[in-house]
Amino acid sequence: MRTHSLIPLLACLALCGCINYHDKDHEAPGAGQDTQQHDDGDTHSVNGSIHIAAGQPAGDASTVNGSVRIDDGAQVEGGHSVNGGISLGTNATAGSLTTVNGGIDVGDGATVHDAVTTVNGTLRLRPGSSVGGRLSNVNGTIIVAGASVGGGINTVNGNIDIGANSHIKGGITVHKPATGFLHLWGDNDKPRVVVGPGASVEGELRFERAVRLYVSDSASIGPVTGATAIRFSGDHPPD
Repeated sequence: MRTHSLIPLLACLALCGCINYHDKDHEAPGAGQDTQQHDDGDTHSVNGSIHIAAGQPAGDASTVNGSVRIDDGAQVEGGHSVNGGISLGTNATAGSLTTVNGGIDVGDGATVHDAVTTVNGTLRLRPGSSVGGRLSNVNGTIIVAGASVGGGINTVNGNIDIGANSHIKGGITVHKPATGFLHLWGDNDKPRVVVGPGASVEGELRFERAVRLYVSDSASIGPVTGATAIRFSGDHPPD
């Protein structure tokens, strides 16, 4: 069995508290001590961070407690963690990137062919990067800076910032939280969704909970359900 096939199970265990969570921005204790590389190019670890240099075989990079760092120009089939962040370097390529507790940073000009997902963490796409599939989290900011997404954006509690000249296909969905109490919170607790100058969002913008939606006068968006768009001029909304 390929190790990355265990990621959904490990994610479930992490969410249930069965796997201890270490600081997502740092290496877990013992990092790098149990990393194994296989003939098929896969690199696996349990308590260790993984570093993939350019020119290495393009397999999967998977760990449980640790980060995954993929260098500029490197290629991997996938980067996966449970407790740890993932960074994809400039002009690097990956099949998919998934973690549970950790942020994911997709570098300038990098390409992810499928999904980029986390549960708790910031998702950042830097200029010229592209994600072919879904970009999603539950908790954490989503930042798309001059980049493209082919499979839509999904969150529950995260702010979304679609930067200037970004291109989103598949729309945006902000799902209703599992608890029914969030609707009693103040305006500042509502997710903030911004579609910046020259950006385009193809598909429905669907909001199952209250949000603050700001759309640039020069942006193009699809139909909006569950919110009223506030148009703004200039580089940023007024607040």
